Amino acid sequence: MITSPRPDITVTDDVRELLDSEARRINDKAFIANDPVQFPRRYSRLPDIEIAALLSATIAWGNRTMICRDCDRMLGAMESSPHAFVMDGAYEQLDPDRNVHRTFFNRNLQYYLRGLRAIYTRYASLADWARDRGVAHSEAPSWELARCLSAELAGANGGLTDSRCLPVNIDKTALKRINMALRWLVRDDGIVDMGVWTFLKPSQLYIPLDVHVGNVSRELGLLTRRQDDRRAVEELTAVMRTLRPDDPVVYDYALFGIGIGAKATSQGGSANS
Repeated sequence: MITSPRPDITVTDDVRELLDSEARRINDKAFIANDPVQFPRRYSRLPDIEIAALLSATIAWGNRTMICRDCDRMLGAMESSPHAFVMDGAYEQLDPDRNVHRTFFNRNLQYYLRGLRAIYTRYASLADWARDRGVAHSEAPSWELARCLSAELAGANGGLTDSRCLPVNIDKTALKRINMALRWLVRDDGIVDMGVWTFLKPSQLYIPLDVHVGNVSRELGLLTRRQDDRRAVEELTAVMRTLRPDDPVVYDYALFGIGIGAKATSQGGSANS
């Protein structure tokens, strides 16, 4: 839900200037080439973009170079159209034991794609499906989208859940991967993010919170909660909304950039998140 910032959190002028400066620096076309956002941007048809965005975000944890390598391999197997690959059921021919990325295997990918096929059998796009589910009218669109998507995936897989695809404890999790995919799909400044989902507004989005963004936010005095969970996401995003109520997650770029700079300094070189 859209919450008010904690009264004990004040963004100083210096911190705001830093956030604005880093957001401008990182939110640049040059960012695309080394980030998984490049993969949904390869496609022009909405269903292909949607599938590539969800799948790329799903395996976006760990070293960015490895993430991009594995996204390229995963989507490369789908040739020119992830949507056609899904609708043909070609994923069932994959070796379920073959690794995709870290602890994510083809059996997890198959689980996800069965659910997506069930949706695309009934809807022309995930946007149409999410609109029909009332996601945009929810107080917390990210979590409502995840809840509805989890139900679709389970329904297409005999009622089973798969925490490699979506968290089981949706109401409590930071939901970083869904929030990242939504940033790509909804933000519409014409730079990095694509803005292809117009039924949601950038003002409804939440910061994709991971350990690095959480640590940077605490160091800057923007976040007091120690756990990287849903409450932390709500707290941090509420603070960012005081700076940019129309587009709070633009500061995801800033927090990423500050975190990378701090990590590079501590290691004496460049770093990946």
